Amino acid sequence: MRRNWLGLAMLAGALGGRPLPAEATDFGRIKHIVVIYQENWSFDGLYGKFPGADGVDQAGDAAKQVDLQGKALAAAPQPYIDTKTKAVDPRFPASLPVGPYELTQYVPVTERTGDTHHRFYQEQVQIDGGRMDKFIAASNNGGLVMSYVDATQLPEGRLALRYTLCDRFFHEAFGGSLLNHIFLVAMAPPAFPHAPEDMVAAVGPDGMPLEGKDGYVSPDGFAINDLDPAAGPHKADAPPERLVPPQTMPTVGERMEDKGVSWAWYSEGWDRALDGTLGDTHFTYHHMAFAYFKKYANGTPGSRAHLKDTDELDAILEGKGELPQVCFVKFLGVNNEHPKDSNLLQGQQRSADLAEKILLSRYGKDCAVLITYDENGGRWDHVAPPRGDRWGPGSRVPLIVVSPYAKRGFVDHTVYTTASILRFIETRFGLEALNQRDAKATNLDNAFDFKGAP
Repeated sequence: MRRNWLGLAMLAGALGGRPLPAEATDFGRIKHIVVIYQENWSFDGLYGKFPGADGVDQAGDAAKQVDLQGKALAAAPQPYIDTKTKAVDPRFPASLPVGPYELTQYVPVTERTGDTHHRFYQEQVQIDGGRMDKFIAASNNGGLVMSYVDATQLPEGRLALRYTLCDRFFHEAFGGSLLNHIFLVAMAPPAFPHAPEDMVAAVGPDGMPLEGKDGYVSPDGFAINDLDPAAGPHKADAPPERLVPPQTMPTVGERMEDKGVSWAWYSEGWDRALDGTLGDTHFTYHHMAFAYFKKYANGTPGSRAHLKDTDELDAILEGKGELPQVCFVKFLGVNNEHPKDSNLLQGQQRSADLAEKILLSRYGKDCAVLITYDENGGRWDHVAPPRGDRWGPGSRVPLIVVSPYAKRGFVDHTVYTTASILRFIETRFGLEALNQRDAKATNLDNAFDFKGAP
């Protein structure tokens, strides 16, 4: 079995330098891995008050936000309920202090807020070389980005209290959903050569896009902000030239097929997306990671075999069929915690209910459920991401590891990125890495304790 020796060394250190028992990383005991991919919250945004985690109380200078020129801000503006119309949210005061504040003093978790943009260049400016001090300045909804919820006693938070919460997990790519979903399955950016000129971004000396040039495609031809796939379902009125061309780079799906590992990507609303009966369901086409790839394009054997509706997953957990060895799960907007589309409680409840359903099923005894987020949604976090490359990593997001083999009541401080999820899958099933990102990623070793597991 291949192992990440850096991860093993860190765990051995945690054990006082004693040799690590072989059974402590016996990933072969895990028969099913389920990745629930939620939306748009930073770690501090949800678990900055979680017991034992590096949270908002440790923020220090990162809480002191500055403008784009580096001058200290005196106040944060009133949040917008709609960033397109610039309609302010009357639940908030006209201005807010600069620094993290508890969101629920203004908006309960049963209600929706506005959104904040989460785009490729803006997040890099917000991170500001690791100072984490330009989140207000580079946002289109600066009054909202410093807000947080103490989610410790919300449905996912209660799972985190029982199992393992990782407080050094960073989303793989700067910006939004498209890029991070593609990196989740391919660890590389989607190519978009010869994009229309008005879609290509241009950036000023401050790192921010020039006025009118906050494009969707990098100057060297990669899709960097949210666009629909040409190969998969997309909005009916989307001009063909503005859809991401079918991708041909290798994916973890192909790696699993090469090894005979069963897998599926389950999307809530998928069947209705295919037959055109979605209606107003908050289905998001740019969340359908595998639909961007030629091998899994609409109507292909790959699509029919592996891209499924969550209704089928629910039926499997009720005893009608077999659960694939690896599952990815994506909910509709109303259930994925995305600000504006979902209230936080509803989204948390949907993913926690699925995790509990898996644990109570016949698959519960040998499963690992990973609940994480595609990106931070433009929300502030105080911990600087590890130095990477032009694509990321981006800001810190939560990862909750739920499994009979997960450490109980544990906060894991190991540095991980989204690539660590692929490294975990690859290690468990003996898959070839896609590239150096996942090959060198730290495995999730420290989140598990097979020796003490039932």
